[in-house]
Amino acid sequence: MTHVLLVAFLFGTLMFAARAEDKPAPKSVLDFTLKGNDGTDQALSQYKGKVLLLVNVASRCGNTPQYTQLEALYEKYKDKGLVIIGVPANDFGAQEPGSDADIKKFCTDNYKVSFPLLAKVHVVGDEITPLYKFLTVDSPKKGKVTWNFEKFLIAKDGSVADRFAPGTKPDDPKVVKAIETALDAK
Repeated sequence: MTHVLLVAFLFGTLMFAARAEDKPAPKSVLDFTLKGNDGTDQALSQYKGKVLLLVNVASRCGNTPQYTQLEALYEKYKDKGLVIIGVPANDFGAQEPGSDADIKKFCTDNYKVSFPLLAKVHVVGDEITPLYKFLTVDSPKKGKVTWNFEKFLIAKDGSVADRFAPGTKPDDPKVVKAIETALDAK
């Protein structure tokens, strides 16, 4: 009986390993699916051909007023192909403690945010979401996220085009220039 259990365990392990190997490693941001703020799956592949600005956001941070500039950028460039995506995280100073519904209400009521928000995730640490592991470990702009409102600019093909520190305001000329350059690219 012991041999049968051992064989079954080894077979299951091999089958699991084979399935894990069958799944190709992500090559771009567009290969990821996350939960939206409403709990539905949000495949980032839906944004192929768009320029994305991924921002890990928090409601109780000194950088929270950046929501105003993010919304202004979104309104100005959304018809040209820019999508800003807010990625709530409670990893820095417990500055995003609310539920996904609380976060949505806060953003809508206080900053009139109309760009997409995802469900709360981890952007650092042992529980880091696979998207942020890709952004911070596997991309050319790698490096640990240092605080709330770090910005990743994603090109139309899903590659990481640029990265901006949390204190860099969304309307900073270098951010705007990078967005315009990415929007103008073929």
